[in-house]
Amino acid sequence: QVQLVESGGGLVQPGGSLRLSCTASGIIFSINNMGWYRQAPGAERDLVALITTDARTNYANSVKGRFTISRDNAKNTVYLQMNSLKPEDTAVYYCNMGNYYWGQGTQVTVSS
Repeated sequence: QVQLVESGGGLVQPGGSLRLSCTASGIIFSINNMGWYRQAPGAERDLVALITTDARTNYANSVKGRFTISRDNAKNTVYLQMNSLKPEDTAVYYCNMGNYYWGQGTQVTVSS
């Protein structure tokens, strides 16, 4: 059974930082592209960042220069380092594997 478990969300003030983690089990992690998506209330789920099996990355324009995606294949984990957070980054963040499997989501709230 494939499981993706996210952690690291929470409440942070504007300008602050958070690091999200997503750990996979039940599947060979290293052969899958990994992505982070987010969904704000009333909005669609959008791609935030993607990292391929050979560590190439791609980011949504809204987070370029502020967010960094990385992966540790030895730990079956993908990370999303989020800096200079803005209120508009508030959303539920989801981990995705291979454009198929999803985690349960973790809430990120940016507010003073």
